[in-house]
Order: sequence, then C-alpha cells, then structure tokens
Amino acid sequence: MKKKFKDLKDFDKPREKLLKKGEKVLNNIELLSIIIGSGIKGRDLYKISEDILNIIKDKKDFNLDDLVKIEGLGRVKASRIVAAKELFKRLSKEDEFKIRRPEDVYSFLYEIRDKKQEHFVLITLDGAHRVIKKRTLFIGTLTQSIVHLREIFAYALEDRAASIIVAHNHPSGNLRPSEDDLLITEKIREAGNLMGIELLDHIIVSKEGFKRIG
Repeated sequence: MKKKFKDLKDFDKPREKLLKKGEKVLNNIELLSIIIGSGIKGRDLYKISEDILNIIKDKKDFNLDDLVKIEGLGRVKASRIVAAKELFKRLSKEDEFKIRRPEDVYSFLYEIRDKKQEHFVLITLDGAHRVIKKRTLFIGTLTQSIVHLREIFAYALEDRAASIIVAHNHPSGNLRPSEDDLLITEKIREAGNLMGIELLDHIIVSKEGFKRIG
C-alpha cells in the first residue's frame, strides 16, 4: 500500500528530506509535492502529485487547463507547475547546440572519434540548424546493406527535422571516403530530396580530424 503524505513522520516528509539529503534522493511525486505545498481535505497531497505526474507522462505539452481538472489542485497550484515547466523549457533552450560549420559537427562527435569500431550517427536539425537529437544508429563496418534509409528518415520525420547530418568514424584514422561511403551519401541525399529533408553533410571523423563527403 502506498504511503500517504499525512501519515509521514516529519523527518520523512519531502521538504525535510530535501533539506537534509538533497534533491536527488526524492522521487518525482515527492518533488511535485514540494511545488504544490499541500493537499485538501479528502485528497492526499501524494495522490494529487501522482495525478499530475500521470498527466505529464501522457501529455508532454500539458497546459493549465489540463491540470485544473485534477481534484484538489486548483488554478494557483496548477499555475506553479506550468510556470516551472516554462522556465525549464526556456533555460534548456539556452543550452541548445547550433551547427554553423563542419567544425561544430566534429566537436559534437567527440565520443566516437577514437572508437575501435565504426559508429554511424544521425543528427537531426530544425530550420535554424539547431540540433534536435543525436542518435547512434548502428555499430559495425559501414556497408550499403547496413545503412537503412527507412530508419534514418523515420527518425527525421519523428523529430520533424528540416535537415539532417550523418557521420561515422574511421578507426584506422584514414579519413579518405570509401566507395561505400560515397554511394551511401548519394542514396541518403536522393531520399532526402524526395522527402523534403535536406542532407547537409556526411562527415568522417577520427582522432586525427574530419573530412566532409558532402
């Protein structure tokens, strides 16, 4: 049976735990309960927090109207959560990585430069060339049979990307593109042109540097 907030000892309440042990020891419901502050008669604070968490999980872009439907929350407490969400969103945007030149891509791929196996990476970007997401699609020797266009563009569509960059490392350190590298690049470019998602670059990286395939 889940604990109720009203049954907790003072030392075990979220705010007291945070002050004594830090925020990392708290679970999501406990963190939400600190933001809300209190429940109402007949609606335990933890139960209200659980209802909020369910909405957040089901609808990432939730708003005030979604939250005020929760019994015991009210507009004032709901507005605190919406304000916290908006603040986090704005601060997160300040850390967005924007691709301005090939050197930016190279610095963004630091983790695969000296890998012993080839890693094929997809970077999706918005219309302002800001990185939406970086994914390692597969690990192993790069061949036409391994690179699946369907997988590349499924992720690009999922991210609503305006353009993409693909990259892979050469463990040997030799940055010269292989015949397969050139053919794969052309296939991705052609598919992107058909789908309206531009291939900005295919870049080979190693610990020695990088080379653009184009």
